[in-house]
Amino acid sequence: MPERSQIATSFFPRAGSAPVGWRVEPGLLDYPQALAFMETYAESIRSAGAREMIWLVEHPPLYTSGTSARPEDLIDPERFPVYAAGRGGEYTYHGPGQRVAYVMLDLKRRREDVRAFVAALEEWIIRTLDAFNVRGERREDRVGVWVQRPERPPMPDGSMAEDKIAAIGIRMRKWVSFHGIAINVEPDLTHFGGIVPCGVQKHGVTSLVDLGLPVSMADLDIALKSAFEEVFGPVTTQIESDSPAMPEIAS
Repeated sequence: MPERSQIATSFFPRAGSAPVGWRVEPGLLDYPQALAFMETYAESIRSAGAREMIWLVEHPPLYTSGTSARPEDLIDPERFPVYAAGRGGEYTYHGPGQRVAYVMLDLKRRREDVRAFVAALEEWIIRTLDAFNVRGERREDRVGVWVQRPERPPMPDGSMAEDKIAAIGIRMRKWVSFHGIAINVEPDLTHFGGIVPCGVQKHGVTSLVDLGLPVSMADLDIALKSAFEEVFGPVTTQIESDSPAMPEIAS
């Protein structure tokens, strides 16, 4: 089986497919609302052929547990609300200053290959970071995107220190994806201290601002859209008018 780095990462839809909807949610969105929206919209993709969608959000501070989460990795359960996400992976943190991109794509319109899909998500993040001259790297033994920290002491085994800058956690149902990716722009990195992020203890977490880059959320969103179109194909912001099944976000 090829490593993810050797998989072709172009994940375009078949010819004639509609552009992917691109929606940016203002403010901080409660996590249960996000789950309900994704469930409803993913079902509309499966059953009614609705337009695929990328949904960009920020959440208030919270922890989520994936299907592989270990109880001992929740270090401080009283610090923030904890939600069972239903996605793959372990514990992660979401909060202000972190861009979460929920990815609702129909792999039947693309490739029915989950490993290739994960590789394409990693490539999307790597190309996004490249817009800010940040070299994001994948690791075959851990999902997500990492950056090397040569200014820090090396690891006990002599390897270079590195931090995680972006996480990936997806769920598939009848080949429609939901959940997605999270990129750290300027979150409070101390908030990750209540968990073992993604079950990885020996590495830290970082953000674009922590790396010394004065990047705004709007800057990141521009780079995300450009990189997405390179890997997954064209997008459109016209989604409500041509998607009658589009659910509303409760206020």
